[in-house]
Amino acid sequence: MTVDANHQQLERELAADDPWRLDSSAFEQERYAQMLRMSGCNGDVSCGLEVGCAAGAFTDMLAPLCERLTVVDVMPQPIERARLRTRKWSHITWVTCDIQRFSTTEQFDLIVVAEVLYYLKDIVEMQAAIRNLVRILAPNGALIFGSAPDATCQRWGHAAGAETAIAVFNESLSEVERLHCHTESINEDSLIVRFRKPGHSSEQSNVGH
Repeated sequence: MTVDANHQQLERELAADDPWRLDSSAFEQERYAQMLRMSGCNGDVSCGLEVGCAAGAFTDMLAPLCERLTVVDVMPQPIERARLRTRKWSHITWVTCDIQRFSTTEQFDLIVVAEVLYYLKDIVEMQAAIRNLVRILAPNGALIFGSAPDATCQRWGHAAGAETAIAVFNESLSEVERLHCHTESINEDSLIVRFRKPGHSSEQSNVGH
């Protein structure tokens, strides 16, 4: 799927009042709960980054965990919706940018990137985005990744999904925890993984299913 086609798909989806049923789906609420739990595993977050904000449902949950939170999305529409939803928080910085081109000297001790990378046009773009995320993750920082599996994403017309991205992340980061959230619906299936960037302390792997 081309970049233009991906953007057109996102624009169609964002036209709905509740894109992707993020507020109304029990599956999405469970996925959010697990991502939020993983996000808090390292304690207080001085500098967090959320990649892709949809309509701001998770942003609103993540903001209280962070002293400062940067939100990056490729399109202005979700940022405007999320900004309205989270207007009670004054410590959020909003950036409209492709994540593989997002440039900053800041180091984030928490990065959350969920249901985003499969929108990139191909695996090369996915690899570039992951390299950039690893670069800006602070030593001992946590990265929470979530995605539908490869097979589901390919059925939707995307190049790859969770397993492909996880393999690339594992080249530079340590996988600490993995969960599989799913229901009987073929479209409600997501892998959520917590990674840690090697630093001055060690953490034992606890991979669950």
